[in-house]
Amino acid sequence: MREPLLEVEGLKKHFPVSSPIPFKKSDQRVKAVDGLSFKVYKGETLGVVGESGCGKSTMARLVNQLIKPSDGVVNFKEANLVDMDAERLRLTRQKIQMVFQDPYASLDPRLQVGQLIAEPLVIHKVGTTATRKKRVEELLETVGLNKRYADRFPHEFSGGQRQRINIARALSLNPELIICDEPVSALDVSVQAQVINLLKKLQAEFKLTYIFISHDLNVVRYMCDRIAVMYLGRIVEIGTYEEIYKNPQHPYTKALFSAIPKENPFADKEHIILKGTVPSPLNPPTGCHFHERCPVAMDICKTKEPNMITSKDTHQASCHLIN
Repeated sequence: MREPLLEVEGLKKHFPVSSPIPFKKSDQRVKAVDGLSFKVYKGETLGVVGESGCGKSTMARLVNQLIKPSDGVVNFKEANLVDMDAERLRLTRQKIQMVFQDPYASLDPRLQVGQLIAEPLVIHKVGTTATRKKRVEELLETVGLNKRYADRFPHEFSGGQRQRINIARALSLNPELIICDEPVSALDVSVQAQVINLLKKLQAEFKLTYIFISHDLNVVRYMCDRIAVMYLGRIVEIGTYEEIYKNPQHPYTKALFSAIPKENPFADKEHIILKGTVPSPLNPPTGCHFHERCPVAMDICKTKEPNMITSKDTHQASCHLIN
């Protein structure tokens, strides 16, 4: 049986809302992440999909402890990151890195590329000036860039090249887990393919594990071993891509995947259009968060939160209809 590299249990992040009345404290909370539980196994890629605002990026930052959770456990190699002291967390962070969505905003324009890639090595006091320079040159060539680019500034590169620099920086400390927060959404389609193929090549070469957040379901299909579908701060379904693509269990998953363009334009395919808009995480619906938009909602959906039901060893969904 595979041991999980990362195990998340009951993860929550509720952001306080300031009161419109001066000097009065507000009890309202934005429930950005509201009870996530999932596992990521060594060497796999877990895709995370869902509409904008469902909590995907907040989840990524919680896993890496860039923000502290309101509740829950984040076990990395059986050690709880939430309870770690600052020094131990700093050392553990070497093994968990991120590639951010915007290749322009995530690079400091005042620093040269060599300084940007070497920055994690400097922060964690790894190596000497000479060994860091050599490491930077190796990483540039690893991601398909010329080592002479180390003396250039970010504004001299295209979006795809900047994202390669971000990937090189994420690799600098030899991580085990890389969280990719929509790493290709800001790139042209042809460049997207190059970056995705680079990520897969690096995964095989360095035995990396990915959490891959994306809106593009076709990219997720190509990139990921398993998929977690999020809705309003919760995971509503998780399983292998084949299970979820061919046999979705949750009504939201069915609607989401029905939006994938048909491979055969003449083939019949049901396109499910959801009614209404996504509810506010400030005041989410009771029971199943999806019941207000669900085409097959029952009375129990309005009052009782569904549990995760396992239909196969690798396929789970939280919906009363499964019972």
